[in-house]
Amino acid sequence: MTYIRKPKIQHPRLSRNALGLTRRDYEGAVSTLCAGCGHDSISAAIIEACYEMSLPAHRIAKLSGIGCSSKTPTYFLSRSHGFNSVHGRMPAVLTGAYMANRDLVYIGVSGDGDSASIGLGQFAHAMRRGVNMTYIVENNGVYGLTKGQFSATADYGAKNKRGVQNFDEAIDLATLAIQMGATFVARSFSGDKAQLVPLIQAAIHHRGAAFIDVVSPCVTFNNHRESTKGFDYVRAHNAAVNRPDLIPVREEVRVSYPEGATETVELHDGSLLQLTKCAADYNPRDRTRAINAIQERQRLNQVVTGLLYIDPDAPDLHDEMGTVSCPLNQLSDAELIPGRAQLEVINQAHR
Repeated sequence: MTYIRKPKIQHPRLSRNALGLTRRDYEGAVSTLCAGCGHDSISAAIIEACYEMSLPAHRIAKLSGIGCSSKTPTYFLSRSHGFNSVHGRMPAVLTGAYMANRDLVYIGVSGDGDSASIGLGQFAHAMRRGVNMTYIVENNGVYGLTKGQFSATADYGAKNKRGVQNFDEAIDLATLAIQMGATFVARSFSGDKAQLVPLIQAAIHHRGAAFIDVVSPCVTFNNHRESTKGFDYVRAHNAAVNRPDLIPVREEVRVSYPEGATETVELHDGSLLQLTKCAADYNPRDRTRAINAIQERQRLNQVVTGLLYIDPDAPDLHDEMGTVSCPLNQLSDAELIPGRAQLEVINQAHR
């Protein structure tokens, strides 16, 4: 993977967190994504969240699969552990790492193609097993690395940059996460930093499977008027798509609107995206209401954002399996080898 290192020189007056670190200490390499890509805004939000929480980078593990979204861990937390897995298999690799060492903070970054297509089964099982992770999907509705084909999250009736219409029903990953047993489910927009940063922080604090679906417009392939995943369509609906041979430099699309309000976002190409933020009296502990809220807004061509569902008392995978409190990678040989007598007891229990 090609990447450009950032200079290590820092201004001496940069603000520092409780660990004495600056935001620069949480950055990664220079992004090679298209200028204006929503994925870079998500990377910036992760950097801000970890900096504000004063998380030591060496206690964080970031994992990804394949796709534009899965390139982004290169662009944040350069001092943390990192693993770029094969297409759609990030949840399984992360689960194995978590079972071996529960003391790390796990951040899984994926895309709509990586999680809703080839990795759909992996995604579903990670949610139902309660793996203690923050699972972020950077959702743009297209396959950016293979020139803009519809992904499984592309809305029915949406058109691509060539005007071809999608006739497949969309997979709503937030609804699926709730149905599969995730105990923290949220949705946000890449350009809404004021909402996204605290959602990431809350997800990291949450014990169990935490999922955040982030609508992240693709400025190259899915940012036109008839797209439902572009900057404008999410600000008023959420949409965007283009097909230029030369991709011009774009400014990041930002939004700021109050709880309970609906904001129309205009994307770079003039398309519109409607975002509706959860009201202050919304109850995120009601599982059924969360699913209904998502579906009700979908009927209005709106994207509901905020903390959609949370179960603060749910157990995680280690609780369900009854593992020891010590990370498995720190157990001694004496603890790992039970001896002939104990092994016979274990074998008898399975007969």
